[in-house]
Amino acid sequence: MYDHMGAVKFHLTRCKAKFVTTRKYEQKKRAERAAETRQSILDATIELHRTVGPAATQISEIASRAGVQRVTVYDHFPDEQSLLAACSSHWRELHPVPDPAAWLSIESPSRRIRRVLSDLYGWYRETEPMTANVMRDAELRPALKQIIEKGLGQYLDAVRRVLMEAARPDSERRMRVDAAVQAAISFHIWRALSPLGDSEAAELAAGLIELAVAR
Repeated sequence: MYDHMGAVKFHLTRCKAKFVTTRKYEQKKRAERAAETRQSILDATIELHRTVGPAATQISEIASRAGVQRVTVYDHFPDEQSLLAACSSHWRELHPVPDPAAWLSIESPSRRIRRVLSDLYGWYRETEPMTANVMRDAELRPALKQIIEKGLGQYLDAVRRVLMEAARPDSERRMRVDAAVQAAISFHIWRALSPLGDSEAAELAAGLIELAVAR
């Protein structure tokens, strides 16, 4: 005897399984499209920050470059802080700073100071357009300034500590040496020295630190 109820239950079970599978597939595709859209917005924003700077970047221009509507930008990044934070995080992944831990194995203070400055100056050169725009506009955008202080600011503090440890100034010279170190790691000082080339610029800045130690 043909089991009608059994056939119906079997059919319903198959339909339910197919529905669940289709729904999961659609959810996965929606998530992938959302991730792609978010990345397009980030890429567009980063390029605008690099070329015109954060202060001059408009949401309408971000949307145009990303190929989305303005509302879509706000859907992914409801405020300036969230957009800037995401851009900063992605930028650091693309352009990682030199690792201070790599310098600690250099025993010679003179060699360590020159290696630190050479690596830092190389990173400055790699990221010059973006770093220049961001540092310039930080005074105009409190949210941007906060991100820089937590990111690049804290990193440069770590670099300063490595250089001070290498310089080993006594208490009498410590303030003078610290001032020399602060100048040596400054992006603006690097830009002034950059026409010399990073190697010669690092040598000159290292000489300033060593002069402060010796005097």
